[in-house]
Parts: sequence; structure tokens; C-alpha cells
Amino acid sequence: MKRLLLATLNQGKIREFAEAFARTGIEVVGLDMIPDRDEVEETGETFEANARLKADYYSSLCEMPVLADDSGLEVDALGGEPGVRSARYGGPSLDTAGRNRKLLEALDGVAEAQRTARFRCVLAFARAGETLATFEGAVEGRILEQPQGDNGFGYDPLFFHPESGCTTAQMDTARKRLISHRGAAIQAFLEALSRGDERLGLPG
Repeated sequence: MKRLLLATLNQGKIREFAEAFARTGIEVVGLDMIPDRDEVEETGETFEANARLKADYYSSLCEMPVLADDSGLEVDALGGEPGVRSARYGGPSLDTAGRNRKLLEALDGVAEAQRTARFRCVLAFARAGETLATFEGAVEGRILEQPQGDNGFGYDPLFFHPESGCTTAQMDTARKRLISHRGAAIQAFLEALSRGDERLGLPG
């Protein structure tokens, strides 16, 4: 495997994966390599289902293996919400700040000890329209009552990581990559790649 398609147009995410894959010699490219494509509707009820949908579709359009991710925030007091709807929480009219406010409103009156949450990420690896393996990562924390920090995005200003003593929006990039849910999922994939995991369909 000399080249890997990452199912995203987000240049920041492409750089993040490219840095993680630098020592493998694998080039990471984005969806701009497939000009004739449709957008995948994320209809799955789980992160894995949505990651598989994207990986299967985009790998059917090219000869490269594809890695697709789906991720979001799970809040225990809300029964795991916003979950797979993290980016759409509260409807299309809300921006990031609006989604954060909605989350705080939903947790109004919930005690600190009950505000446990986690960021979760699932990566799906596919070839020729079929997912061959999935890899998961998660980071545990709790939701604050007020946002803190401005280095992150999404729910980062509300997500407090006890081991670091700060929110993920107060971390520098290196620290966040070290503890992040996506970083853990990437590491799981790289470990599988390093040991020649047969699920990846690599030549023996």
C-alpha cells in the first residue's frame, strides 16, 4: 500500500493523518482525488455504520484503499446523545456555538459527577466497495457548565479531560493528538498495519 484515500475534504484532517502516517511511507490523499463523486448521506445509527457507508462508497470509485471516519460526543446523562448527530445536534439552523448552548441547556441542573462524557471515533478501512476492518478510539471526560479555551472546535471548549486538568480546547495540538479519540483510532490502525493484520488484505 503506497497510497491511501482519506474520505474527507478537510485539509486539517488530511494533514493530521498524513503526519501520523509519515513513518509508514504511505501517502495520504483526500476526496479531491475523486472529482466525480456524490456526498454520502450518513444514515447510520452508529459511528461504525456511518464510517462503513463512506468507506464502502468511496472505495468503490477508486483503486486505492480508503479510510473513513465518523466521530462525535456521547453524554451519559443524555443517553449517549448527541452521538452520531453531534454535527447536526439541534438542527441545521444552529452553528457550533448554538450546539454548545443547546448541550448546556440539556444538562442544566445535572450534577458535576453525572456530566460524564466521551469523544468516540471509528475508522473503517475498505477496498473495492467493501469494509475489511474497523478501528475505534475514545477519550473520557466530562462536560463543564461554561466553555473554556479557544484552541479547539466543536464541543472542545466544554469537554474537560481530568488527566490533563483542562478542556480539549485549552490543549496544544501535540497534546490533543496524544489523547484524542481520533489519535487512538489511528494508532489502532497503524498497529494493525505494522503487524500485517490479514483483515487489511495486504500482500503476504
